[in-house]
Amino acid sequence: MDADYSYDLVILGGGAAAFAAITEASDRGLSTAIVNTGLPIGGTCVNVGCVPSKYLLALSEQAATPQENPFDAVQYSDGKPTVDWAAALDRTDEIVERFRQQNYVDVAEHFETDIYEGYGELVDSEGRSPSGNRNAPRSGDETTIEVVDGPDEGARITGEKALIATGSSPWAPPIEGLDEIDYYTSETILEERDLPESIVVIGGGYIALEWGQILHRVGVDVTLLQRSERVLSGMEGQLGREMQRAFEEDGIEVITGNDFQRVRAPATDGGVEATQSGVAVDTIVHGTEQTVTGDALFVATGVQPNSEGIGLETVGVETNDDGTIHVDDHFQTTNPDVYAAGDVIGEPELETVAAKEGHHAVKNAFGSEGVSIDYDTVPAVVFTSPEVAAVGTTESEYMAEHGTCSCRTVQMEDVPRAKAVKNTDGLVQVVKHHETAEIVGVHMVGPRAADLIVEATLAVKFGLTIDDIIDTVHPFPTFSEAFKHACQAFRRDTSTMSCCVE
Repeated sequence: MDADYSYDLVILGGGAAAFAAITEASDRGLSTAIVNTGLPIGGTCVNVGCVPSKYLLALSEQAATPQENPFDAVQYSDGKPTVDWAAALDRTDEIVERFRQQNYVDVAEHFETDIYEGYGELVDSEGRSPSGNRNAPRSGDETTIEVVDGPDEGARITGEKALIATGSSPWAPPIEGLDEIDYYTSETILEERDLPESIVVIGGGYIALEWGQILHRVGVDVTLLQRSERVLSGMEGQLGREMQRAFEEDGIEVITGNDFQRVRAPATDGGVEATQSGVAVDTIVHGTEQTVTGDALFVATGVQPNSEGIGLETVGVETNDDGTIHVDDHFQTTNPDVYAAGDVIGEPELETVAAKEGHHAVKNAFGSEGVSIDYDTVPAVVFTSPEVAAVGTTESEYMAEHGTCSCRTVQMEDVPRAKAVKNTDGLVQVVKHHETAEIVGVHMVGPRAADLIVEATLAVKFGLTIDDIIDTVHPFPTFSEAFKHACQAFRRDTSTMSCCVE
């Protein structure tokens, strides 16, 4: 496919940022093209992230329901669920394919976006004249992406502006022996139809927790190893402690404070290293040497940006020390004609954030609108059971800045709806400004926390006070009252409060 084509906007990558960009570009009457590099069209979320993991979380939760039934009047003749994992993944694939077609392929067709499949690189377009293209040649500087491998190898697409939205991939830490061991990631586990009986998970973030719970609930014996002293170490401390308690109560072994020494295949009785038939993790926990073994290893230690080998240096796009692409507040790179959005520019690596970044990049590139994102008001969610959700400043962050903290925490076991349905795991903490009573942070673990965090996000985003929330009538009985109760805790003793006190 040796041919040149020219567009207003060319995009390297085919995920959320790319599709938000083509949507905004279409509204502006711009011609667009995507070079889809790596994963199938749709990127991480639809293919190996949000969609399959949330489907499998729901499936595993349903499988575990008989074991966790809190109602004495409900009995099961066989409390141990049996899950056909291969069938579950087949159904996952069907859902992913449907999402990919309806939400990405059909959308691209609707917006008349051409999709080129293959590995794309940014190349020097100086001196090249577009030929055989459907659009008129541009004047001035342009950016060219060449498809160097894949179905559309040889195609060169040129744009007045370019957007890099290549996403991220699972990252493995530098632990001795890890390169010599076969292990799963959040991507490769979706290809495994025959699960092991036991698995060791290295990591304690949201990927480790979500997948640890999925695997445990479909019958795998899970041990989770976290380097820091608590899981979810990047969030409010109470959340990680509550989740560790919930996991251990559920039967998942959680070991924190690991100083990983090496990963290896376990030795046979004769002391000879066997062809991998399992895994052994040698670690030091609080000064004590320990070896954790399992049939398989799952590495869930975060992601790395897909920024290597895509020609950044050729077009003058600089990266940060961690490999993320350096952008300003308006998503412009060090090349003024090239913008970047999504996981490739760093945290927070969230599908909705990537979409907003891609949308804003187009506005700034073609409209000089100067729009940016207030990342302090972006909520984070872990879709475990119980769910975890947070937005804004943590207690420790506020203490570091102000030397004091005005915070209140209520337990889910004190919320009427939670007590009524016997689903009382979790808590809600509110951090308010010590002078103005504005809500600056909300952190929660509990049922439906992913939905409850929306109200809290609006409070943080628009500077609402605890009294604004107290003054807002909440339906009774609902889990949403937990947030209101945490605000009321600043004004009264909630332990002596009736259900509907305002």
